[in-house]
Formats: sequence, structure tokens, C-alpha cells
Amino acid sequence: MTGLEITEVVIPGSVDAPNAADFLACIDVRSAVWSHDSGTQDEVRPPEEMLPGWRKQEFEPKRMLLARLDGRPVGRALAERVEALAREARATKFIVYAPCWRVGGPRLAAPTGFGDVAADTPETRLLQSFGYRLEQVERGSRLPLPVDAAVLEAMQEEAGETAGDEYRIHTWVDATPPEWREDIAHLLTRMSTDAPSAGLEESEDPWTVERLLADEALEEDSPTVRLVAAVEHVPSGRLAGFTELVLPENLARPVDQEDTIVVREHRGHRLGMLLKIANIAHLQRVRPGHPRIVTYNAEENRHMLDVNEAIGFEPFVYEGAWRKDVPA
Repeated sequence: MTGLEITEVVIPGSVDAPNAADFLACIDVRSAVWSHDSGTQDEVRPPEEMLPGWRKQEFEPKRMLLARLDGRPVGRALAERVEALAREARATKFIVYAPCWRVGGPRLAAPTGFGDVAADTPETRLLQSFGYRLEQVERGSRLPLPVDAAVLEAMQEEAGETAGDEYRIHTWVDATPPEWREDIAHLLTRMSTDAPSAGLEESEDPWTVERLLADEALEEDSPTVRLVAAVEHVPSGRLAGFTELVLPENLARPVDQEDTIVVREHRGHRLGMLLKIANIAHLQRVRPGHPRIVTYNAEENRHMLDVNEAIGFEPFVYEGAWRKDVPA
């Protein structure tokens, strides 16, 4: 394509670094696309929040490309370049997540039997032309804040009765307390094996205390605040699950619901509900004023969706997870 320039972005040490211009430009493009397609600012992130994640290269290597071409489509050329980089890294499985804001019209169903995406969007056509197949649909949901304190208390009491005395809730802000680091590393590893992944067949992503500390050190540069609620299995003294909320500086922006997990051997005690209610109450105590919470779940993860719906979350977007296999 004449006049097209695709360059790899050097991830800067800070947003004020002399070489930060390309990174900032990429984040501007991401924000423009999300706000245009969704009609909201809920998924727009300032570069200060995005940078720590991009600097996590030791355990999660990632590459960023920037395309420059005034007024012409560059999606196919960018996709080709990304695939070339993946092949150079000897990857044999490519996974792409593509939001779908369109409702109605022809639909493409996920093979899980849960959820679908629009069949005739540019994203769907591009991915299919590259040989990708839809494997899973994720639901984005929002919960208006504040949640009535009496409602939270009643739901927490009901879930607590099912959980019984064998489980105890702990909450903290930002860094994991030393006594829980090993357990949180274990739970983060279980996120990759216990969460529904449909035909994506996600491999185990091992976490250690060393990786957890490195991750938290990079997050210290972020203006966000993390609220964690964890549930301890009292007889064993080990954590059975946790949930995490990420709070932006600006009170006008929504809160992100990040990882939530209860390990398989402790399910059936309403611990997911207990955790989420505890952390929402934690949020409303320490940082009231945010307009809503945003979360994403696999459509086939009916248990967690049932928890979310009972609390008051409502869907606002769906996201297709696509897979392509290539020979080694």
C-alpha cells in the first residue's frame, strides 16, 4: 500500500519520556475507536493507566505497532504485520478479541451455544478472511452506583449464611499483604485453568510470588487504586478466592471489575456473591462517587453471570474471541 508506514512502538519508561509520542498516539487511537464505536467513554483509558500494563514484559511479552496513513484503511496491513511478528516468535495459536456493538441483523453464534456477534461487521469479515473462527463470546456488563447499603447488607447476610463459619472475608488496598502473597499467586495461576475458555484452550499461566511482586511494583506507577476482597477457608488457613476492583483517579469515570475467582474445590458456597458484595461495600466506604462498575464474563459462565445479574449488572456490549491455528 503506497504511503503506508507501520512502525513498532518503543514502550517508554513514562508518559513524559522523550520517546513517548508514538505510545501516546496509539492510546489516542484506541480511545477514539472505543468512544466512536460504543458511544460512551467507559472503556477510554488515559496513557498513565495503560502504560504499566505495557511495561509488564518479563512475564507477558507484548508488541505495539503504529500505522500512519491519512484517511485510508490500514486494518488488513496491520493484521498482516502482527501475524508476521507472531510467526517470528514461533506462535502456533493466534487469539483475537473484537468488540461487537451492533445489535440485530445477521448473527454468528458461538460454538459454546452461548452468545453471538454480528456476522457482517468489518471486524467479523476481516477476521474470517484471515482464517479465524469464533470460539467464545464475552459479555460486558455495568452496575450503576451507588448500590443501596441495605440491599448490599441483605445480600451479604444471605450469602454469608450459605458460606457458614468456615469462610472469612479479608479486604485490602493495592499491594497484597505478605501473608497472602503465595495464595494470591496460586489463585492467579488458577485463573488461567479454572475460568471458562471454550475452544480457545488457554494454557496455564503460572504465577509466583516473584511475578506478583514485579507486577505490583509496576502498578505503583499507575494513578489507579486497587481494592481486593479475598475469602479465606478458615480450617486450612488458605485463600479460596478473590475479586479485584480498579479505581481511576477521576470520580466521573467507571470502576473496572478485574479478576474474580473461586477455585473449583470451594464452589457451591456462594463465595462469588460474598466476594463481590464485600468489595462493592468496600468501594462505597473508601471511594464513593464513581458512576458504575464495568465487568466482562464469558457468556457460558452462567454461575458468575447469575451473581452479576442478581446484584444488578446489565449487559452493554459483547466481545468475540477468535482463534486461528497455524503450523509450527
